Amino acid sequence: MDVTEFLGLQPADAPNRCSMVVTEDLMTGGQFLFGGCGLAAAVAAMEQVCGRPVVWATAQYLSFAMLGERVDLDVTVVVEGRQTSQARATAHVGEREVLTVNAALGERALDPVGQWQVMPEVPGPEACPGRPPRFGQERSIMTRLDVRLAVGLGWEELEGNPRPDGRSALWVRMPDVEMSAGALAVLGDYVPFGISQSLGGWWPSNSLDNTLRVVRLEPAEWVLVDVRVDGLWNGFGHGSVYLWTPDGVLLAAASQSALVRNRQRD
Repeated sequence: MDVTEFLGLQPADAPNRCSMVVTEDLMTGGQFLFGGCGLAAAVAAMEQVCGRPVVWATAQYLSFAMLGERVDLDVTVVVEGRQTSQARATAHVGEREVLTVNAALGERALDPVGQWQVMPEVPGPEACPGRPPRFGQERSIMTRLDVRLAVGLGWEELEGNPRPDGRSALWVRMPDVEMSAGALAVLGDYVPFGISQSLGGWWPSNSLDNTLRVVRLEPAEWVLVDVRVDGLWNGFGHGSVYLWTPDGVLLAAASQSALVRNRQRD
């Protein structure tokens, strides 16, 4: 299936508009739309309208779309050039805007190519333990993904064992979903995971933004989600995510900031 089917994204009753319903399969444990799914929906919608692949897309998360709510996405093509388009997607529940995404789309035939980032050495997915959802078997986006812990600790061992280098990694498989920028957008929303790993305990956090930069699309059953937390200060954490095929092809890079909550009070 493609990512639009995975998300349940459907054409709506207005030009350049589509919609989706926040189901249990798309939500977080807090029963609101998973940020990566919101960015993925906007990416897919803009690619459909512009007829071009996304090069980069950046999302600003403004509000929560809760379980059962319908989200409408309106795409505006701001600039239509010969080789690139600049577009914006706004997602709203009724009159409440929940997400704004700006993006550039296009592709060019150019001889020089290169990759300078290097994938970390980690065990393959078959050798890594599974990472179950934190709250048991509740239905959420995490129950639709096959997640293996490549670098880091499981829930039972995490408390009191921080990662001093801010590095963690997961193998993630989206069963039967074709490789696309939208699929990578779902997988790029893992800086909050990395913050908890870096702190050595579960600290709930909410994404403020997410930027996806697509390098190269290659088929891959498993994607290595390589999380690098940069820093945490005044209640806000910042980090990056690199997305790799098992043979070391860099698919995309993402970056994100998150509001880290006090786990005793929030």
